[in-house]
Amino acid sequence: MTLIRLVCAAALLFGASAAAQDGGKAMPGTIPGSTITLGTATPGGGFPQYGAALVAALHAADPALAIEPRNTKGSYENIPLLEAGQLDLALVAGEPAYEALAGIGRQPTALKILTAISSNPGMFVVRADSPYRTIRDLVGKPVAFGARGSGLPVLARYVLAGLGLDQDKDFTAVYLDRAGDGPAMVLDGRVAALWGAGVGWPGFTAMSESPGGARFIAPDPGEIAAIRAKYSFLKPLLVPAGSYPHQDAPIQSLGSWSFVLTRADLPDDVAYRLAKTLHGAEADLGARLPQAKETTAGNTLAAAPSVEMIHPGVLRYFREIGLVK
Repeated sequence: MTLIRLVCAAALLFGASAAAQDGGKAMPGTIPGSTITLGTATPGGGFPQYGAALVAALHAADPALAIEPRNTKGSYENIPLLEAGQLDLALVAGEPAYEALAGIGRQPTALKILTAISSNPGMFVVRADSPYRTIRDLVGKPVAFGARGSGLPVLARYVLAGLGLDQDKDFTAVYLDRAGDGPAMVLDGRVAALWGAGVGWPGFTAMSESPGGARFIAPDPGEIAAIRAKYSFLKPLLVPAGSYPHQDAPIQSLGSWSFVLTRADLPDDVAYRLAKTLHGAEADLGARLPQAKETTAGNTLAAAPSVEMIHPGVLRYFREIGLVK
């Protein structure tokens, strides 16, 4: 499998070189046998939405890049798929990425960072007519914590543990088969709240656009301090006013950055080409998906736990543009 992928990557790069020699024109279509695979998550969530925008922006900037997005069960499936060489790239939420890269509960992974995706402040959403206004109001209630295998339940677990709460014991935890199922469950009363994260997250948008409206519940300043005292890798993050329909005030919460990770043996020249193409396509990507405006070379460098965790091919490009010495 690895040998096949290396040959495919070489074919991709050879095609780009040939295009450059032919008047510098990018090849008009994909190169047979050179498709790069990108793992996302279950339908209806933020990762498939982001993956589609990323693929479109990269292809618009470099038509010879053939990237195939694939739905998966989410971050916790994407990591082993990358490690097994069954994916070339994958979207991974901040907490699973941090655990894998730092070796928490497992051996440190050899996977590398291609780019930061976006910051992901976590919070709950409830119906506007519900009585719930704080996290502790939700104790003992049914709460949808996200899709099985995704990073959302992991972020929730850290946030709640920082408050002395157990996700599975202090709540009736519901884990979804499809991320897109959550809003309907809140609206029809099957669950009291839905946990999610980020700006432009589809579940929050659906709730905000519902006829009765929605209300967000995030940790208060004291709770944020308590959570960070226990889990300092979680950073204070802001959801700006207007990030969701009828959200008139900013919401302070905390969370981490999601990443596009690569398999450990992705050739340096392929990672370099992807990084260079993505840097040139940042404005287009942000125009396609507002939350993708945070996908920048600068944010990648700032969000990576260490520079050594960024793919060497990406670092080569960052040195060329003066971002890294």
